[in-house]
Amino acid sequence: MPLRKNITLHALREMHRAGEKIAALTCYDATFARVLDDAGVDVLLVGDSLAMVLQGRPSTLPASMDDMVYHTECVARGNRAAWIMSDMPFGSYQESPARAMRDAVRLMQAGAHMVKLEGGGWTAPTVQYLAERGVPVCGHLGFTPQSVHALGGYRVQGRDEAAADLLRRQAVELAGAGADFMLFEMVPAVLARELTRTLSVPVIGIGAGSGCSGQVLVLHDMLGLKLGVSPRFAKDFLSGAAGIEDAVRRYVADVKGGRFPDDALHGY
Repeated sequence: MPLRKNITLHALREMHRAGEKIAALTCYDATFARVLDDAGVDVLLVGDSLAMVLQGRPSTLPASMDDMVYHTECVARGNRAAWIMSDMPFGSYQESPARAMRDAVRLMQAGAHMVKLEGGGWTAPTVQYLAERGVPVCGHLGFTPQSVHALGGYRVQGRDEAAADLLRRQAVELAGAGADFMLFEMVPAVLARELTRTLSVPVIGIGAGSGCSGQVLVLHDMLGLKLGVSPRFAKDFLSGAAGIEDAVRRYVADVKGGRFPDDALHGY
């Protein structure tokens, strides 16, 4: 199988401009990195979701910087072409931009091409600080899992007009501060589609409808593996597939073909 060209930030921006959907999945180890990369996944997200799906924790909050560095290193060893995005874990960027920079350096040196941090408003100065120092950043708005207790559980964000306006302002502010990507989680599809058209940067959705520049799922949800209840926006691509790589290829094909997510099926 011929090796594909490296997926760069420039390539992802071109995909966004051309209307080609970006296929992303979480990834935590070298073997799956190679499988996902070979199957055509564009972005490998080393997510702090590892605290839940690998460690059996009740939330993403216990994921440590050491955890994120270790799993980023593992993914980087198995990957050949995909873009690697790593989560900044809880506590790594809330203190100060300088602290965030120190921890972002650890992730970039471990093999990440981009870091992702959650929240808007107060995060804009940190995004600007990182971007000015050569660190590509993805902002994460809507439902932010590290704030699960403050948000009162797993709830769709931006339903009423005031909340939607706040999300709009925060998204524009983060992009203006230098965020190269945006991720919207559990946001009404109409709002996510509107912001994808408005923003100049690619928008990855999870539980945010089909109007985003691309989609991401937790790998285990995509394969139908679960310790608890799967989110309603997930789909088991392993069911009916010839194997794991076939399931991943089906996911990539459905994202790029606009068949996943199905807004009518998922109630968007």
